[in-house]
Amino acid sequence: MILPVATGGLVYSVGTPGGIMSPLQGEEIIMLLKGSCHCGAVKFSVRSSTPYPYMRCYCSICRKTAGGGGYAINIMGKAKSLKVKGEENVSVYRAMVAEGKAKSKTLSEARRHFCSKCGSALWVADPRWAEWVYPFASAIDTPLPKPIEEVEIMLEFTAPWVEIPEGPGHTHFDEYPDEGIADWHKKRLLEVP
Repeated sequence: MILPVATGGLVYSVGTPGGIMSPLQGEEIIMLLKGSCHCGAVKFSVRSSTPYPYMRCYCSICRKTAGGGGYAINIMGKAKSLKVKGEENVSVYRAMVAEGKAKSKTLSEARRHFCSKCGSALWVADPRWAEWVYPFASAIDTPLPKPIEEVEIMLEFTAPWVEIPEGPGHTHFDEYPDEGIADWHKKRLLEVP
């Protein structure tokens, strides 16, 4: 669902079977994303102007908590718009991480929300970026637009059995790229400031 917001910016419309958003003159739009866990105990919605699931994270935390093909995909939504049904079934996991080249680990600021009944990864929130919430694309029920390219990140931590896609349309990073989710969308005219 696309919702127009009066900002005097651009309007993007989803009009193709692949869900590609194309810029039109007008006003900013925001996509309402609805998601849920596998067992249905948790349902949520969040508004997003950055709905393209383009970035695959291969870190051990994403691989082990969200699974799949050895990676997880986060998109971004406005934290104030997050609405949760079944919140009593949501648990939070905070990983122990080593920052930079440090050998000792500390408790991550990132909070990974998951269903306590079925274990489905739902979203990540981090107080350092309190205005945003990062739902896992795998938990979103709303049809998402297909990305025009993909970015594979945290490849330094890839499991040996994982095959990393290569070729045109794939960019690789050993750790985090300098370009964030909002920047990626803006650069490709897929997000409205």
